[in-house]
Amino acid sequence: MLPRIKEARYVANHTVWLRFSDGAEGEVDLTSELYGEVFEPLKAPEYFKSFRVDPGLHTLVWPNGADFTPEFLRSTLRVAA
Repeated sequence: MLPRIKEARYVANHTVWLRFSDGAEGEVDLTSELYGEVFEPLKAPEYFKSFRVDPGLHTLVWPNGADFTPEFLRSTLRVAA
């Protein structure tokens, strides 16, 4: 089954907390992933905070069309010990 994001919250800087449909939850730091034209605006913390969980894609999306696949986000999830 493909991972689906069920809930997301802004943490700080370029880090988000995510909960997936399989129950996994934790933080993802996207700082090192914000390169390229579509991701450049996300470097501004206020713009980064403007994400939402798209109900059809089941992942984070931003107003300019930037997104990350849920598979990538699940693979980089840091689960709290």
